[in-house]
Amino acid sequence: MTGGNTYNTIDFSQQYFLLRNKEGRIYSDKEVAGLPEIDKDHQHYKEWQVRKESGNRLARYLAGKEKALEILEVGCGNGWLAAKLSAIPSAQVTAIDINKEELTQAKRVFEEIKNLEFFNCSLMDEELNNRQFDIIVFAASVQYFSSLEKVLNDQLKRLTTGGEIHIIDSRFYRDDEIHAARLRSNDYYENIGFPEMSEQYFHHSLEQLRSFDHDILFDPNSIINKLKRSKNPFYWICIRNNA
Repeated sequence: MTGGNTYNTIDFSQQYFLLRNKEGRIYSDKEVAGLPEIDKDHQHYKEWQVRKESGNRLARYLAGKEKALEILEVGCGNGWLAAKLSAIPSAQVTAIDINKEELTQAKRVFEEIKNLEFFNCSLMDEELNNRQFDIIVFAASVQYFSSLEKVLNDQLKRLTTGGEIHIIDSRFYRDDEIHAARLRSNDYYENIGFPEMSEQYFHHSLEQLRSFDHDILFDPNSIINKLKRSKNPFYWICIRNNA
């Protein structure tokens, strides 16, 4: 996870790791190596079915470009998705996270993948200075940035011409839904014993995307997707740099 803007990143990283541990989202090396496949008895099995679907869709889409791609994943966590994307022919994947514990695990578990590199850093750190990417992926991470417009505008500058930002596995709301969503998040963090984390979880709206050249590649509220037996609640949003 790559962290919000109003919190010291070290404090955030520590609190975030403790929270994930409390939630049962810290996995053994063996489990991480097998993700998104996980034991059916695991408490987060259904969640991983959703992430498996999202990851497969993204990987197929990017492979379909049939060209060399420089890919950046922001907030890679334990690295499972970055490792999956590294299997795309001619892809070079860079994955970053400020969560040192999971990032260290990612380096250890996936150390033999030559076209995959991990950095324990934020988007503002020097490791990414002057680097350009064809694809930037936010998977379950954009909600930890306070300003959606700022982070997208900043990353558009890091894209090659015709490059794309992909947002998956994060909720987006209508403007009139955000207040209730914030209350639910506050209650959740209070009940689990991490009330300070509610200050670091941000609720973004679809309306905030209006100024960007974007497509919704998967809409969970479309009629056909509502009728599906297994429901993925997350939008898949693609923002293009056509400058």
